[in-house]
Amino acid sequence: MKRNFVRFVPAAALAMILSAGAFAQSAAPAAAPSATKVGIINIQAAIVGSNEGQRDFETLQKKFDPKRQELEGLNKEVDELQKKFNTQGDKLSDEARADLLKQIDTKKKTLQRNYEDANADIQSQQNEIANRIGQKMVEVLDKYAKDNAFTLILDVSGQQSPVLWAASSVDVTKAVVDAYNAQSGIAAPAKPAAAKPAATHPAAPAGGVKK
Repeated sequence: MKRNFVRFVPAAALAMILSAGAFAQSAAPAAAPSATKVGIINIQAAIVGSNEGQRDFETLQKKFDPKRQELEGLNKEVDELQKKFNTQGDKLSDEARADLLKQIDTKKKTLQRNYEDANADIQSQQNEIANRIGQKMVEVLDKYAKDNAFTLILDVSGQQSPVLWAASSVDVTKAVVDAYNAQSGIAAPAKPAAAKPAATHPAAPAGGVKK
């Protein structure tokens, strides 16, 4: 059974209920369980925390580093022009003042357009990674749920999750990630000694022009 993990980015919420019975392929009815066994999983954290997810999202981040640096440089240019206008605008001739405002406006539009294009591109590629890993993660979850006699496993990664509280003992996220890593055979990425977290998305453009 395929599940769509599109719009995986943090701004969006996944709302899904995963049950062991939902993945059964046999036409014969299963025997009723003697007791209800419920678990929870943070599927977003499982995808990102898997060795494959860490590797692929880190690769994507590095791929977009040059574009991020380009946007940061353009954003700095806009800031510098804005500061020049704020400090020297009243001393400039009407022509020079108008020219400076035109430069600011042009660069802001370029920055905004480039930012939106880059953001859409990285979000699309994030979604592709999340969908690809997510489909395989659900298969691993299906086997784990059946092997451990779970009746129901709820995803708590979405903002609209119906779960208000659950004991840590019923959280199967780590167990499913461990099973996924074992099946994938992908080693955990090496961690730098002093790794500095970087933004997933390009830096947002500067604020509006003050006139």
